[in-house]
Amino acid sequence: MRIPSVVMATVVMEQIGRLFINAQQLRQVPRLLESAFPTLPCTVKAADVPWVFREPHILAGYRLPDQSWRYYCLTLFQRHNEAVNVWTHLAAALVILVKFCQLAETVDFLRDPHAQPLFIVLLSAFTYLACSALAHLLSAKSELSHYTFYFLDYVGVAVYQYGSALAHFYYAIEEEWHSCMCGLFLPAAAFLAWLSCAGCCYGKYASHRMPRFAHKLFQVVPSGLAYCLDISPVVHRIVGCWRQGCADPAVSYHGYQVLFFLAGAYFFACPHPERWFPGRCDFLGQGHQIFHVFLVLCTLAQLEAVWLDYGTRRSLYERLHGDLAHDSVALFVFTACCSVLTAVYVRNRVCALLKDKQE
Repeated sequence: MRIPSVVMATVVMEQIGRLFINAQQLRQVPRLLESAFPTLPCTVKAADVPWVFREPHILAGYRLPDQSWRYYCLTLFQRHNEAVNVWTHLAAALVILVKFCQLAETVDFLRDPHAQPLFIVLLSAFTYLACSALAHLLSAKSELSHYTFYFLDYVGVAVYQYGSALAHFYYAIEEEWHSCMCGLFLPAAAFLAWLSCAGCCYGKYASHRMPRFAHKLFQVVPSGLAYCLDISPVVHRIVGCWRQGCADPAVSYHGYQVLFFLAGAYFFACPHPERWFPGRCDFLGQGHQIFHVFLVLCTLAQLEAVWLDYGTRRSLYERLHGDLAHDSVALFVFTACCSVLTAVYVRNRVCALLKDKQE
């Protein structure tokens, strides 16, 4: 009986020794991570970066320009004044990607033409969120990078505006509003989406020679016009539902998306609360960060409402739209191409401007 006891004790001691070694190895993990991710330069104040990178009432937390691309990619894990803006839209883009993978198991996006608008709004939402995350992460490298990535961001916004308009017109519209807007709605939505991209690009390009409020007007006015048209089928349906006293869950989500968007639009247009507390919102609490949060909530509520409409209103939208899905896909591609070409054109103007500035 003693021999098994000795063997058992030996085995136990060996296991304890292995655990001790594993514990020692775990203690080395933080040092290994530190060696894998080099120490990043500290953030600097607004006076230490060119004016194009400065934001009103944000006094610190800026990243050094003219560093390597690797540096700016690694700032994804650094504390700076754009970190929250990057992560809000990056996380939301991943959520939408997961949502798409889940829907792809039950929805035939390729063979069902009536599912194509659903695919477009998912794609456009992912596009604008990914472009926005890239803009806030990589635009600090140089002045040209700043303009380039924000022009890309504006292309993403235009794509999402048309995708939202298509989804609302296709799935959420009521027959009465469809009879008023049929043949006009989608071409107008495509034009206003492009106009929004063009206005934002030009406002950014000319921001050095115009007051800041004028720069905002180039961004807000075209986007506001586009939103008024894009959301009109939803507002018409919400008002009709309230009058009839219906209890449609999709209408509730549509109502949430409108409220979230209006709240976000306020913080986009007005730099609050940093205007009230200059220097205290450099890393957290900026109006643009709050705008990002509300915009993400708006997008998620919108996608949930569209998904519910896709499942419950098929008999209506099949009867109303017929073969419209194919034409709407072509118009989506056309809008995206026009927006990209506009952004490229304005970027070339920026390159010429920066070249003249250097000479």
